[in-house]
Amino acid sequence: MAKKKLNKLPHSEAVYRKWYKDMYLMRKFEEKCGQLYIQQKFGGFCHLYIGQEAVLSGMQEAIKPTDRVITAYRDHAHPLVLGTDPKAVMAELYGKITGCSKGKGGSMHMFDKDKNLFGGHGIVGGQIGLGAGIAFADKYRNEDHVTVCFMGDGASRQGILHETFNMSMNWKLPVIFIIENNQYAMGTSVERTTNVHDLSKMGASYDMPSETVDGMSPEAVCDAIKRAAKRGRKGEGPTLLNIETYRYKGHSMSDPQKYRTKDEVSTFQDQDPVKYVRGVLLDQNWMTEAQLKSVEKKVKEVIEEAVKFAEESPKPDASELYKDVYVQEDYPFVKD
Repeated sequence: MAKKKLNKLPHSEAVYRKWYKDMYLMRKFEEKCGQLYIQQKFGGFCHLYIGQEAVLSGMQEAIKPTDRVITAYRDHAHPLVLGTDPKAVMAELYGKITGCSKGKGGSMHMFDKDKNLFGGHGIVGGQIGLGAGIAFADKYRNEDHVTVCFMGDGASRQGILHETFNMSMNWKLPVIFIIENNQYAMGTSVERTTNVHDLSKMGASYDMPSETVDGMSPEAVCDAIKRAAKRGRKGEGPTLLNIETYRYKGHSMSDPQKYRTKDEVSTFQDQDPVKYVRGVLLDQNWMTEAQLKSVEKKVKEVIEEAVKFAEESPKPDASELYKDVYVQEDYPFVKD
């Protein structure tokens, strides 16, 4: 199941260069997180994004910087691809005041208001209704934004999904619901949780435009999200994308992964999106091996700087418990 090479590349050299830099940053950042977690540099739960990098790279190219993103708890890579300083992401993992959530959220609750990242949510499926709410606010204010609402295949079993789908279609909200379908809800395969293995069909009873997308291909992801965003901006409502991807590591760092075979993992590793984009750059003579190694070296330096920053940053003062609990302003979406 090695990835097929495209006869004609749909994007420019600049896009593939950016994709590789972003993918390599996500991959190496997560590998470093795994090492630090084992060293007990930070605690709590830790869910790595390794293997799924094509999804976020494709998304980032398909949306505007002003669009909104909300996701579940496998969320370290989302702020990175949106442009959050890796230092702030690493510091958040360490629970430091310099973290993007002031050290209050940790691994599962990454936020960045400036980058329109609305979390990072630890409750399975909890972000689904919130994503529709953000889109509702934008439509109410007549603002030209779409909301990209990520969830896992396990979260698609939550009741809130059906209520949210119904309301979103009824009100034609500009929201893109993305199932990052990495085949397993924790350790339970899609095949064991539903008779409908093509999760895009879940939008059918709401007449929601839906499709299944190759999540190991940044090109396929980018194309699907671009079309969905265009519909949302035209007032045609939401889209459901079942983006089929794969995580190379366990559900979390405590997962022994006994529910899948080495052959299965190896099959998907043959489709590694990071290696694929690297290969495109070499095949097109857009970058040499030396230039790629230079990019990789710089990325690793950025990550080491992030670790140093997190290690040296202070912990939040106890008084921070009483801050950021309530919004200290009038409701911004209410117009006279």
